[in-house]
Amino acid sequence: MEHSDWHNALKAELPQDYFRQINRFMDTVYATGTVYPPRESVFAALQKTPLAEVKVVILGQDPYHGPGQAQGLSFSVPDALAAPPSLQNILKELAQDLGESRPSHDLTSWAEQGVLLLNACLTVPEHQANGHQGQIWEPFTDAVMRLVNAKASPVVFILWGAFAQKKKALISQKHHLVLTAPHPSPLSAYRGFFGSKPFSKTNHFLKTAGLSEIDWLN
Repeated sequence: MEHSDWHNALKAELPQDYFRQINRFMDTVYATGTVYPPRESVFAALQKTPLAEVKVVILGQDPYHGPGQAQGLSFSVPDALAAPPSLQNILKELAQDLGESRPSHDLTSWAEQGVLLLNACLTVPEHQANGHQGQIWEPFTDAVMRLVNAKASPVVFILWGAFAQKKKALISQKHHLVLTAPHPSPLSAYRGFFGSKPFSKTNHFLKTAGLSEIDWLN
């Protein structure tokens, strides 16, 4: 992340030794157990989507906690693996919204188009959902949200579920669009996630703002 435009911006947002604290935390957890994603992918969302290029934020809670799933991008998994239930529902809504299916489970191409696929926690112990919640990451990822909120250009924030919607308090600029819906997990997707049309609404907003639309299908 040192070579991205996030590094200095985040250093200015966080306490002086916060990056050192993060490194100490990662040294400990990766040395003492199995943690996802691979350490080199922890900051993948920031590496693949520079601050200057962010047009959309899709906020997740923490990485997938099964072997090989987490890529450092919220909701994304490698194509070699089956889509987890929430991603299955995201792709189902995308097909209903846009009238065409997306064959890939890997959302890297979204990140490369300016979609920040951010998790509130950037690491997770194997088979322990939310296992690193409240330990180190939230001040860091809240700072990421504040920096995106401060952008002069319009951004779409997509907040699925109660956890993500708590972060709405970090979005104060009126020129941004906030889209909320229930979480795409099987427990809540039928309560309003299906039919929420986040992909077409995002592109309509971006087009109206004079920005290039996201090619959600590729």
